[in-house]
Amino acid sequence: MVSRLLLAMNVLFRFVDLAMNTKEERVIKLVLNAKLGLNGSKVAIVVFFGSPRVDGDEDEEGFDDLDNEFDLAESVLSAHLNNGRGPYASGYAGSEVDGVTLKPEIPLLTYGQEDDGISADKHALIVPPFMNRAKRVHPMPFSDTASSVSLPPRPMDPKKDLAVYGYGTVAWKDRMEEWRKRQNDKLQMVKHQGDGGHNDGDVDDPDMPKMDEGRQPLSRKLPISSSKINPYRMVILIRMAILGLFFHYRILHPVNDAYPLWLISVICEIWFAVSWIFDQFPKWSPIERETYLDRLSLRYEKEGKPSELAPVDVFVSTVDPMKEPPLITANTVLSILAVDYPVDKVACYVSDDGAAMLTFEALSETSEFARKWVPFCKKFNIEPRAPEWYFAEKVDYLKDKVHPSFVRERRAMKREYEDFKIRINGLVTMAQKVPEDGWTMQDGTPWPGNDVRDHPGMIQVFLGNNGVHDIEGNELPRLVYVSREKRPGFDHHKKAGAMNALIRVSAVISNAPYMLNVDCDHYINNSKALRESMCFLMDPTSGKKICYVQFPQRFDGIDRHDRYSNRNIVFFDINMKGLDGIQGPIYVGTGCVFRRQALYGYDAPAKKKAPGKTCNCLPKWLLCCCSTRKKKAKGKSKEKSTKGKKSKDPPAQIHALENIEEGIEGIDSEKSSLMPQIKFEKKFGQSPVFIASTLLEDGGVPPGASSASLLKEAIHVISCGYEDKTEWGKEVGWIYGSVTEDILTGFKMHCHGWRSVYCIPKRPAFKGSAPINLSDRLHQVLRWALGSVEILFSRHCPIWYGYGCGLKPLERFSYINSVVYPLTSVPLVAYCTLPAVCLLTGKFIVPEISNYASILFMLMFLSIAVTSILEIQWGGVGIDDLWRNEQFWVIGGVSSHLFALFQGLLKVIAGVNTNFTVTSKAGDDGEFSELYMFKWTTLLIPPLTLLIINIIGVIVGISDAISNGYESWGPLFGRLFFAIWVILHLYPFLKGMMGKQSGVPTILIVWSILLASIFSLLWVRVNPFLDRGGIVLEVCGLDCD
Repeated sequence: MVSRLLLAMNVLFRFVDLAMNTKEERVIKLVLNAKLGLNGSKVAIVVFFGSPRVDGDEDEEGFDDLDNEFDLAESVLSAHLNNGRGPYASGYAGSEVDGVTLKPEIPLLTYGQEDDGISADKHALIVPPFMNRAKRVHPMPFSDTASSVSLPPRPMDPKKDLAVYGYGTVAWKDRMEEWRKRQNDKLQMVKHQGDGGHNDGDVDDPDMPKMDEGRQPLSRKLPISSSKINPYRMVILIRMAILGLFFHYRILHPVNDAYPLWLISVICEIWFAVSWIFDQFPKWSPIERETYLDRLSLRYEKEGKPSELAPVDVFVSTVDPMKEPPLITANTVLSILAVDYPVDKVACYVSDDGAAMLTFEALSETSEFARKWVPFCKKFNIEPRAPEWYFAEKVDYLKDKVHPSFVRERRAMKREYEDFKIRINGLVTMAQKVPEDGWTMQDGTPWPGNDVRDHPGMIQVFLGNNGVHDIEGNELPRLVYVSREKRPGFDHHKKAGAMNALIRVSAVISNAPYMLNVDCDHYINNSKALRESMCFLMDPTSGKKICYVQFPQRFDGIDRHDRYSNRNIVFFDINMKGLDGIQGPIYVGTGCVFRRQALYGYDAPAKKKAPGKTCNCLPKWLLCCCSTRKKKAKGKSKEKSTKGKKSKDPPAQIHALENIEEGIEGIDSEKSSLMPQIKFEKKFGQSPVFIASTLLEDGGVPPGASSASLLKEAIHVISCGYEDKTEWGKEVGWIYGSVTEDILTGFKMHCHGWRSVYCIPKRPAFKGSAPINLSDRLHQVLRWALGSVEILFSRHCPIWYGYGCGLKPLERFSYINSVVYPLTSVPLVAYCTLPAVCLLTGKFIVPEISNYASILFMLMFLSIAVTSILEIQWGGVGIDDLWRNEQFWVIGGVSSHLFALFQGLLKVIAGVNTNFTVTSKAGDDGEFSELYMFKWTTLLIPPLTLLIINIIGVIVGISDAISNGYESWGPLFGRLFFAIWVILHLYPFLKGMMGKQSGVPTILIVWSILLASIFSLLWVRVNPFLDRGGIVLEVCGLDCD
């Protein structure tokens, strides 16, 4: 009986081998139940057969799914074996096999050694066969008393041929190795689809290994959880309804005995509601983002190959070295040179718009110190890489630093930095005494920038491509000093003109496809900041339409309570997250990485539409009608597109470098061939090298160009007359027409269809210095507000500009809010004056409050409070930050915004220009030494006047209530609440006046008291609520006769 069984099994397995070795067949499952009389037991044998080809297999030749081809066999085999109890399982297993439960979490095979996390009886091991042709796989229990043969199990060795164990053949292994090699080659060919666009076919190749880490997205969106954002949206809608009921009541219930006060208050409240809507709805769908720096490295920094990360040009702008200390600028430059990025991909350009020899000499000293500082930073991977703030950190610098030489080298580097500071401060001291004949350079020639308003353009390359290396012999990033030409009679457009000059200079010298701009006091706090931005800009799927990546502004040296709201946390952590969920954040002037092509005024790449699809289930006549309509629509769209192309300049770069050079040199060429060159010159200016650089989307300079010729061309592109009759400042580069060129520049790019991204790394990317005293802070806010007023009265106003382009409606709301907010100063001043007027006159802006009105007022204040609490929750800001923001909104609104509105109107109506004031940056004085210091400025008069008249009103109101008895306390409560609301918002201003380190200027106190007294006396003398009809005669009721 046993011999018959073995003979049958031998014949059966020979048949199976013949079936499996046939190339044209696929694997299917067949369960054979063989009733073999071996001690009355029944054995189930699982056999895998082939099946003939099906129609369509010939089309799929070469696209075999080798990963899943044998999954069916393995799943059935694992299901059958995991339900058995040994090599000879008792009971029937015929019809019961089909209903078995698969357990994929239990591994079938264990390579090399057993996994400790799996019990011993769950390991699937290979058991030697009974005969040469009968190979079977069974789970071996830890102790098997039922088996008649005890043989030691052999674990599988992945290096050996699988055919040795009876699983597959040598041919199958060769095919797998060939497939893996093909997949690896395709991975090596992955390129940046966001810039080049040469490998579009590879990205969507279904044969690519999609689960490879280097193939994953470089970033992802993190929407705010629904438990936080949905209640917030519901409260906004409820608040809108309450506002409607509130205004319905206010308008239908005027105060007859104080009609002017009521009318003014209603107008102010309506304006506040409109401005709230413009500010609120752009925060409807806030998001956060997460980057994956390891995936960026896997994709673009392959081992043994040069880095494929895109080059970046970094712009640093400075004007006055006396207000912007050279030591701060030097620290910013050092943090850029030591950034964690390939050195050959970084170039730093410093724009000195004041042509100061002090800045030039300080930069020379900085380049020399960088030879020591940069290798120290990269060797020990320290953060931050600005030496002033690194050595000032009060942390354990030995933490996580196990290098034995770290302590010694850190002490030596600190001594080197102290010597460097002494040299820089010595230059500053020497620069304060200007010689009568002006400054002279080391060779005895006069410094070209002795006349700040009349000097030639200057460019000096300190580091990079000139043989200067660090002390360890490594290459350093390029460092270039730039001072553009200035002549009398030319409009140089302040900071925007300087930034456009840097665009052209960098395009000629290095021409990186991306640019980072920072203020001179904003150092790189996170050495991986450039990599963070590249996770968005170099993403193959979503990076093509991103024009810039904006980082939030963080500041050092601010007092713990942030009295004057310098951090601006509410704007950067709430408003900007909301904008990121629409079309992206607005550009805030610093800490922003740009795509160079977006600054050249090109439109964003158009989104490819999916091909149209039809359903075969529709009637043929309906399909015919639809197809004819589509054809007509396509014909019309083609006509419109051709007309549009004729009327507009070509947005894409369609001319090669050789054609441009021929058009420039070949004067006798035909007019048609010169037309493209004329258009380029009208747009970019008359520089063939620069025009050629604009056609290179991936950046780079023309091969074979000498450094001398490039520097000569760079001097040409920063000349005064280069931008004449071009589109610089209109459609190209930073946009002119406002001192806040940042808002205007970002707005133009969004109008071209681009989107921006807001990136908030765990470690702040940049940190800067903020004005610490109130006067400088108000001047800073004045400049921002003045720029918004200039945009409001220009042709680029978002209220009427850019319709029919790529700007989304809610994004337009945010831009409208960013330019109309200075107008709020007028109703805000009026509203802050009303409480004092009410207390002095005994009138009020609201009639006697009924139950319905009291409920409305309570709901109104409750909705405001709940909205603020929910914003704090999803924005991650503190309640103190929100309150400081509200306080300074009032302080800035009644001072800086009001003056900005008047200055803007004077500029538009009378053509009176205002001088650009550079905000002074914090030097190396004592900590918070200027916090309480007041510098004389007219901006301080309005808030102090409002503060005094409201305090006087509170005193008068309380005195009147005391003299008139307890009945007058009820009506007084609303007026007192109103006045105290104003005083609490002006409290930081009052606290600054009471400072201990410096007194308030006498002239400020005199003017404020004088204005408050005049206002009070005039009000008492001319009371508009006093009846002027004369003496009222009434019958007394007594009979005199």
